[in-house]
Amino acid sequence: MKRFDWFLMFGCLVAIHVISTSAATVNPQDIVQLRQLSRQAEVSLITCSPCEDAVFTVYGHTALRVYDPENKIDRVYNYGIFDFSKPNFIYRFAKGETDYVLGASNFGYFLVEYISRGSEVYEQVLNLQHKEKEMLWNALEWNVLPENREYRYNFFFDNCATRPIDMIENNLQGTISFMPPTSRIPTFRDMINQCTRYRPWQTFGCDLVLGLPTDRAMTQRESFFIPENVKNAFDRAEIIREGISTPLVKNAIILAEEDRQTPITPFYFSPVFCFTLLFLIILTLTFIEWRVKKYFRLVDMLLFFVAGMAGCILFFLSFFSVHPCIFPNISLLWLHPFHLFGVILFSTKKLKTPAYWYHFINFAVIIIMSAGWIFLPQHVNIAFIPLIVSLALRSGWTLLRKKYSTG
Repeated sequence: MKRFDWFLMFGCLVAIHVISTSAATVNPQDIVQLRQLSRQAEVSLITCSPCEDAVFTVYGHTALRVYDPENKIDRVYNYGIFDFSKPNFIYRFAKGETDYVLGASNFGYFLVEYISRGSEVYEQVLNLQHKEKEMLWNALEWNVLPENREYRYNFFFDNCATRPIDMIENNLQGTISFMPPTSRIPTFRDMINQCTRYRPWQTFGCDLVLGLPTDRAMTQRESFFIPENVKNAFDRAEIIREGISTPLVKNAIILAEEDRQTPITPFYFSPVFCFTLLFLIILTLTFIEWRVKKYFRLVDMLLFFVAGMAGCILFFLSFFSVHPCIFPNISLLWLHPFHLFGVILFSTKKLKTPAYWYHFINFAVIIIMSAGWIFLPQHVNIAFIPLIVSLALRSGWTLLRKKYSTG
C-alpha cells in the first residue's frame, strides 16, 4: 500500500473518532434542526376538562399542540401516557416508581377521543415568537424520541400538567410572569377532594393515604398539578422579554363543549353510610354480648384483621413509598399493622391477659389521638369516624368487662 493511502486511512480514522466523540458530548437539542416551521405555525396549550370514566381522568388533562398548515403539521404532545401492562405496574405505582412517557399523535385523533368522553377541549394559542415556536417544537420532537420520552411521574410535582409548562419556559427568550391569584390558594387535599367530589370512595381513599403535608397551603406554582389551574393562570399570564410585557395567550378557543352528565353516588353506597352501618352492627353485637354475658371472639378477630390488613397498606405507603405528601400520617395511630398481632391475642383464651392490655393500649391511643386531632391540621374524612369509634368500642367494652370471665 502506498504511503499516501496510509495517511488517508489514518486521517479517516481520526475524523471518525473526533465525530463520534463530539456526538457523545453535544446536547441533542443544540444540533441544527433539519426541519423548520413556517410563519403560519402556532403552538397552543390544550386543556381537557375532567370526566368520570376512570380514577385518573377526574383531574383533567393538559397537552401541547403544534399546528403548521403550510407544512401539514398538526401534532399533539401528551405527557400523560402510561402502560398498565408493564411488569409489576400496581406495585411500582403504589411505591411511587411509575414511569410515564411523552406521546405524539395527530391532533384530530386526540380531539375525537376527548369529545367522546364529553370533555371540554380548550385551546390557548400562545403568543410566541417564531424562533421560540421552533425551539419548543424541536425540543418536543427530541423529547418524544424512544430514548428520551420516559420520565418518572410524580402526581403533585411532575405530571402531565407541569411538564408542558416547563417545556414552554425552557424555550422562551424571556420569562413568564403569572399574576397573583385573586382568591386564597387551597391545600393539596382541597384540590384533590374538589376533583373527586363525585366519587366519594376515591375521596375516602385519598384522604386515608395522604398525610399531614397534603393539608398545607400550596404555592401558586404548586397548584399547577391540576390542569384547570394551569389554564386559568395562562389566561392572565404575561411574557416579559427585555422588560416588555405581552400576554402569554393571544387567542383562546373552545374546540369542544362539555357534554357529560354529573354522576351521583347514592347515599347508601357512600363510605359514610356503609361504615355507619358497620358501626351499628358492631354496636348491636356488643349489646347482645352484654345481655347474654358472652364474648363474641370472632367479632374482634374479623374487625381487627381487616383493620390490620388496611394498616399494612398504609404502613407500606408511609414508610416505603416515594410518593410526596404521604408521611407523616395521623391515621397510622388507629389503622396500623399491629392490629394483626392483636388478632393473634384474641384468638385464644390462653392469651386473655396480653389481649386485655392490647385493648387498653388501643383504647388509650384512640382517645388521645381523637382529643389531639383538633390541634393537628390533618383533615379527617367524616367516614373515618364510625371506623375509629368501632375500634374504640370493642377495646372499651373489653376494659369494662375487667376480665374475660365469659366466652
